[in-house]
Amino acid sequence: MTYQAIPIIHRAAKGPRHLLRWVMAAILSFSLVASSAAPAVAAGLIRDAEIESLLRVYARPIFKVAGLSQQNVRIHLIGARSFNAFVVDGRNMFFHVGTLMRSNTPNQVIGVIAHETGHIAGGHLSRLRQAMSHARSTSLMLRVLVLAAAAAGAASGANVGAASAGALLGGEGLTQRYILSYRRAEESSADQAAISYLNATGQSAQGMLDTFAYLAEKGLGSLKYADPYVQSHPLPSQRIANLRSLARRSPNFKKRDSPQLQARHDLMRAKLSGFLDNPQTVLNRYPNSDQSLPARYARVIATYRRSGVRAFVPKINAMINAYPENPYFYELKGQFLFKSGESSAAIPPLRKAVKLAPEEPLIRILLAQALLANIQNSGQINTARLDEVITLLRHALVKETCSATGYRQMATAYGLKKSTAQAMLASAFAYQYEGKIELAKRQAQDAKKVFSPGSTQWLKADDILKTKSSGC
Repeated sequence: MTYQAIPIIHRAAKGPRHLLRWVMAAILSFSLVASSAAPAVAAGLIRDAEIESLLRVYARPIFKVAGLSQQNVRIHLIGARSFNAFVVDGRNMFFHVGTLMRSNTPNQVIGVIAHETGHIAGGHLSRLRQAMSHARSTSLMLRVLVLAAAAAGAASGANVGAASAGALLGGEGLTQRYILSYRRAEESSADQAAISYLNATGQSAQGMLDTFAYLAEKGLGSLKYADPYVQSHPLPSQRIANLRSLARRSPNFKKRDSPQLQARHDLMRAKLSGFLDNPQTVLNRYPNSDQSLPARYARVIATYRRSGVRAFVPKINAMINAYPENPYFYELKGQFLFKSGESSAAIPPLRKAVKLAPEEPLIRILLAQALLANIQNSGQINTARLDEVITLLRHALVKETCSATGYRQMATAYGLKKSTAQAMLASAFAYQYEGKIELAKRQAQDAKKVFSPGSTQWLKADDILKTKSSGC
């Protein structure tokens, strides 16, 4: 599991004059919960092959029945402990890890995915932007009329300042209510779409109902007596009543997740706890008396974090011996050995992990890093190993198309092979996906001078020179 330094920042409004501006900014995405009271936070994205693989299992049937299979929707994890999920466009869905850690069953997470899928499939984001544009135009027209009236009043000697200010505030209030009313309708639409997706895939809506009941109790309970016309989501009691009515009509309502899927879900939650919670908290939550696999998983991660790799290795070896076909146990062993500076020892378990999970690009990139570190530490250029690194990375970058880390490793491997042009091109891609566009163009320009005009590599360099953004 790794963090990527990509900040996700929500800012709260300051004062009534900024109300309309805040409303416009806050509703650029459809979020599972209202965020008006949220403090400013910044959290990086978390990458983990095991968790991402499980989320794909959860999402795949939902995306299929929603007609999104070809849209390449990606689910991203944000390292925030709150319970939230949201979409920002038609291809990217975000989950706070707190959502996964607090979900007791796969069905609860699947319900959230189904709801957010409803926003994507319903085209809500595009229509929301149109509604916002209309609201802005309406508000601007009102301001013009009010200011014109004030100017006319001033010319005639009448004092209409207070009336003008009241009209402006009233106009902003009407605009706000218009937009929030639109959002409430779209949230209800996403709920109904989610139920239909769950029914079509033969899954229960119980988890979705449980999730929104939890949000009503913990996240939005303070809205019990709130004005329903200034909320971005339907009020909890109303939403739960509607969902309960829809969910209980389903013939799958009492259906439960398979034991195998529940086991993977429990491992995911234990892994997140092991990585993110204080090690002592983990050991208290999963005491030695609990010999279940999730408890052992959480403890072995906490052991590394508290006591280092020497204490960790015997425990992870015991788990590998008990479950020799689990690729993620080998990955974890290789990852912690590599982080501890033991790149040579990290290579065998990572090779095994790649063999058991050949379609996981993050594991391939990690193995490539360990191989490169081992070559550099040895002080000897091993051409066969460098070719292996390049092959691993090429395979990984087919899926991890925007991996700056992968391209940075590729540049290093080509550099060690004295393939200067290839190294410059890989470096250009790394800079591009890091958002350093000018540096990317400089590297691409230098690489383009070396490649044959019209060749594949020349065209790739030329594309970078024409780009204006990271492309991801």
